[in-house]
Amino acid sequence: MAATLLTTAVKSAAGSGSRVARAVDRLPPARTNLSSTERWLSLAAGGTVAGLCLTGRTPPVLSTIIGTGLIYRALTGSCPCYRALGVNTAGSTKPRTAVPAGHGTRVEHAVTVNKPVADVYRFWRDFENLPRFMTHLIDVDATTDGRSHWIARGPLGTAVEWDAEIVTDVPNQVIAWRSLDGADVDTAGSVHFVELPHNRGTEVRVALKYDPPAGKVGTALATLVGKSPESQIKADMRHFRELMEAGEIPTIKGQPHGE
Repeated sequence: MAATLLTTAVKSAAGSGSRVARAVDRLPPARTNLSSTERWLSLAAGGTVAGLCLTGRTPPVLSTIIGTGLIYRALTGSCPCYRALGVNTAGSTKPRTAVPAGHGTRVEHAVTVNKPVADVYRFWRDFENLPRFMTHLIDVDATTDGRSHWIARGPLGTAVEWDAEIVTDVPNQVIAWRSLDGADVDTAGSVHFVELPHNRGTEVRVALKYDPPAGKVGTALATLVGKSPESQIKADMRHFRELMEAGEIPTIKGQPHGE
């Protein structure tokens, strides 16, 4: 299950492969055992306690302990008390499910690419091509056994990493993958390919689901600062089509009014 935002930040600051990062990786994972509703309620309660503390209406030490605990529950989705009591309101997780039902964020988008389905499938099947059009990905290192190591840009300038395996691979039809235990981000994805009649190209439909370090709370905060997952996947798929059809992604960088 996913690490907390704190552990991700520590690993990112120390550097991948550092002693600190390896020590953090050996920590017990903060497994999700809270429902989304409970996470939002914890965030609201933690904020209320913090507000009362700041106004001097509650004992500062006790308020700090309670408020920190509630916000920790909200950001990680993990409650140590529940874990000790064997309580889990997050719902059941099937053995090969990376993100439990009702958790995480799901985005889906489709584009039509004016290329034969075999070409489109072959390009996507090499996961090392994905960072060429998915701007949040830094690197993907694929191996020959269907497994791969992913590095992506995380919240607050951090980097998140995970190992993944392919769970479905039907040439020219579908590829599906999921993250493995120990991931900074629990994630799963699939891409379906449909050859359109009359040589009109290939429809490519991608679906991504992920549970970021701060859960849906983190996704909501990212959306507020302009990093909507929906707009991101649309831009990535547009870049994918441009890369497949023209061999490059148009850019305005370096031009007088470019970014």
